[in-house]
Amino acid sequence: MRLATTLLASILMFGALPAVAQSLDGMAGQMIVVGFGGDDVGDKSVKAAIAEIASGGIGGVMFLKTNVKSRAAVEAMNAAFRAAAPDVVPFITLDQEGGLVERLTKAVGFTEIADAATIAARHTPAEARPIYDKLARGVAAWGFNVNFAPVVDLAVNPENQVIAKFGRAYGRTGSVVAAYAAEVVAAHHAAGLVTSLKHFPGHGSSTADSHEGFVDITRSWTDAELDPYRNLIGAGYADMVMVGHLIDTEVDPTGAPASLSAPWIEGVLRGDLGFAGVVITDDLEMGAIRDHYNLQQTVIGAVRAGVDVLLFSNTAKPRASLGDEVRAILVAEAGRDPGFRVRIEQSYRRIVAFKARVSR
Repeated sequence: MRLATTLLASILMFGALPAVAQSLDGMAGQMIVVGFGGDDVGDKSVKAAIAEIASGGIGGVMFLKTNVKSRAAVEAMNAAFRAAAPDVVPFITLDQEGGLVERLTKAVGFTEIADAATIAARHTPAEARPIYDKLARGVAAWGFNVNFAPVVDLAVNPENQVIAKFGRAYGRTGSVVAAYAAEVVAAHHAAGLVTSLKHFPGHGSSTADSHEGFVDITRSWTDAELDPYRNLIGAGYADMVMVGHLIDTEVDPTGAPASLSAPWIEGVLRGDLGFAGVVITDDLEMGAIRDHYNLQQTVIGAVRAGVDVLLFSNTAKPRASLGDEVRAILVAEAGRDPGFRVRIEQSYRRIVAFKARVSR
């Protein structure tokens, strides 16, 4: 009952606006979030990102730790990103989970918190809420509007290299994980931020790291790993779900990772679980994708699978032109295939409605 009440109260804080008319190029741009170089508003690469936002070429930016040199510098960059898009707020995103996965640290004056496993061991979900309230207020105060959290993977494999190893899971069961995640979401909503559940359909049982290469969960994954999504979506969660580069050939016999898989996104996430929010990929420059697909295959495959927002860290081969390249692929494919254009239009409407809930 508390989970449903917590989420419902936070969801009711937000409104929704209708999507505005836009060109194909502009609609495609809203689907792109990229990383950038530099750590100061005067840096050439930061200026390029500001210009891309202003032109509608990209829908947002992703901060890494290398972009953070001080609070003043971050606030200045984020203010410039916001000012560049007065009509449709840009996504200004980061990973600030707590523990070892964070972009804002005590070295730059941010108050750090413990990882999920530690918080769950020491606090009930209700007791954890003030911790996440403080975290979310801090993230918002620095000028961000999207935090890629909470992690809702289950700690089912103690040898897991990317979740259990870093204490990123709240527990082994869906009900426990969902209870803590609901408090994280509500705390962020109260601060004017939006969130992203990750890593769909579940990274907790894996035996490999998708940063390094393909991760096949066919033999390890179980349906129980969807329980946090069932619980949270059933309680009204409609922010974002981040889809991982995870392969399960029983669900998708083609062997495509979930981030490029219609059976996973349209079939399970949208169909079976009833998720109506925005679907975003995990970083599309991870080894699991980069080593097996070129940029065109990645972009087209993800959108055809049902992805709304394409996330690129822009670290594999850093360049200011990456957003332009991705957008050009989207527009060209839409020109060849009317059905692909419909997918872009669907994602655009979903993104703009969602952005109406994002703090300015």
